[in-house]
Amino acid sequence: MLLGEKAVERLAGCHVAVFGLGGVGSYTVEALTRAGMGSLTLVDGDTINESNLNRQLFALRSTIGRLKTEVARERIADINPGCKVSIISEFCLSENIELFFRSHYDYIADAVDMPAAKTALAVKAQQTGTPIIACMGAGNKLDTGFRVSDIYATSVCPLCRVMRRQLKDAGVAALKTVWSDQAPVRAPDGFGGEAPGRTPGSISFAPAAAGLKMAEEIIMDLTGARR
Repeated sequence: MLLGEKAVERLAGCHVAVFGLGGVGSYTVEALTRAGMGSLTLVDGDTINESNLNRQLFALRSTIGRLKTEVARERIADINPGCKVSIISEFCLSENIELFFRSHYDYIADAVDMPAAKTALAVKAQQTGTPIIACMGAGNKLDTGFRVSDIYATSVCPLCRVMRRQLKDAGVAALKTVWSDQAPVRAPDGFGGEAPGRTPGSISFAPAAAGLKMAEEIIMDLTGARR
């Protein structure tokens, strides 16, 4: 393998939790699985629906109506049967955050949507000393050039702006972040977009790129391959 035998052994002994299995998180899970991650905990309370087909890896006509966590577990077993998979089919919320921290994690991947949940995850990671990487807005993007930096070094992204304020208020000193400096793209009328009240528009490649970038950072950090 490109990373070498020691890195492969290291990944096989690691446990990563992925929160959110949508357009971003599904691709993070895929890359971690194929890289040989030893243990994964998957957190999402949602089921697959038709609107997910344009961007979510686990969304197929045959999986509509099923829990994302269960579909993901089956896919992982078909790719990397040696990977130990735990699923928590609940939405990550600020008020139930303790539910998800009954195990030790070597890394946390935050691919949830709601700022309150993202803040709660960052706070808990800081309290437990667990490395974490959080993905910011991947909707309304047509550029795959996602960047990685501390949250307090971000700009442009509306979600980053909200998160900077919430994290500062919560006492979070730093948060490794995948984000885009592309200004949000306004979708045509009737198709979602950046206007108030609209659901963010999405396309196949942008969330996937963000999810793969998140997996890259996790793998590089756990193996020390960039040092």
